[in-house]
Amino acid sequence: MVGRAILVPVMKNNDTRPAKHEPQSPWAFSTRELGRRAGTMRTVSREIPAPAPAEGVIGLEGVLEVPPGSPVVLDLSLEAVSEGVYVSGTVSARVAGECSRCLDELSDDLHIRIGELFAYPDSVTEETTDADEIPRLVDEWLDVEQTVRDAVGITLPLAPLCRDDCPGLCPECGGRKADLGADHGHETLDPRWSALRERMSSD
Repeated sequence: MVGRAILVPVMKNNDTRPAKHEPQSPWAFSTRELGRRAGTMRTVSREIPAPAPAEGVIGLEGVLEVPPGSPVVLDLSLEAVSEGVYVSGTVSARVAGECSRCLDELSDDLHIRIGELFAYPDSVTEETTDADEIPRLVDEWLDVEQTVRDAVGITLPLAPLCRDDCPGLCPECGGRKADLGADHGHETLDPRWSALRERMSSD
């Protein structure tokens, strides 16, 4: 018995639009389920290892920064609004560096709040602002890396201290004043006697 051939229709895809690709960055979040419905919200939490120096440190390089590989914890809310998606929440990380006075190593736990609007394509906000002013959504994805970098950078002090009253270093010997004691000092020779002293030491 010979079976009958079954013809299966082939559906052609006439959509010529470029395929959307999910970004590989761990800092990127999908907004697809928000669907541009103002008031719709979702919360996200993620722990991301801080980038290597070659990718640019988070913080103030050489002053106070998030050590490469240490966790950066994001707890965020993504809310659809009329012009885009508003991202708000907290960033937590540990920063390390050195005291600007005594050069001792120091570290601190950083907890900061962020808030940023990511504009929809073809929105009024996109048309009236530059991308470096307000970031954009790309294929229903938003990337918070630069937002986090900016927030950390403006929060950290340019001259960090191990403590507010750090006395710093002795300008003569370079020792830590906190370890040298209150009676620490150096003999100051009148320059008029320096030639005589050198002559006496050579005899």
